Amino acid sequence: MSLDNINLSHLWQLLTRLGEFQMLLPTMALVLIPLARQPSGRSQASCWLLALAGAAMLTLASKLAFLGWGMGSSSFNFTGVSGHAMFAAAIYPLAFGILASQRAPLTQGLAVGAGCCLALVVGLSRVVVGVHSGSEVVLGLFLGGAVSVWVIGKSGLPRAVLGTAVPILVLAWFLVSPMHTPQLPTHSWVTRLSLVLSGQHAPYTRTDLLRGTPPSP
Repeated sequence: MSLDNINLSHLWQLLTRLGEFQMLLPTMALVLIPLARQPSGRSQASCWLLALAGAAMLTLASKLAFLGWGMGSSSFNFTGVSGHAMFAAAIYPLAFGILASQRAPLTQGLAVGAGCCLALVVGLSRVVVGVHSGSEVVLGLFLGGAVSVWVIGKSGLPRAVLGTAVPILVLAWFLVSPMHTPQLPTHSWVTRLSLVLSGQHAPYTRTDLLRGTPPSP
């Protein structure tokens, strides 16, 4: 493998980390708190939280359904919604929009678009690093995107007075977190929960799905 391939692989690994919820939730909190502190933004903040919680539950349910009961699609190579793609599409567009909320409407719209592009890159990275299929990423982006579209469609682009500290903190978090934030064993947690709920001794795998066989004991 060439040095260029190694560097490119490392880049994709860093990009895919931008979809981890332990990195996204602090970003969301940094922009959500100033939004929620303003009377005009409290309803929008509540809608964002509720919609994200609903999307997260659907994502978790899809993973549990496959790991515990083998409910997936071999035709679409689908084993569950990509959580990275879902969280990225539900958080980045709105977070970037809030960071640009004191700018001109066109600038704020471009910031929302940049958030959408970053979510697409995170989704693509999940396919490139080999942990999700295209169908799983597309559904994740669709589900997370529906959160962003619903929140903006319900109350317009978010408006918040942030000052200078919040953008600096978000930028610092983006620069530091992909390389220094420890990865959480979320897949192992979901797998254990699926086994407890289903009573299975072993989880279903993508190989089981494509072969049409039950999991090995």
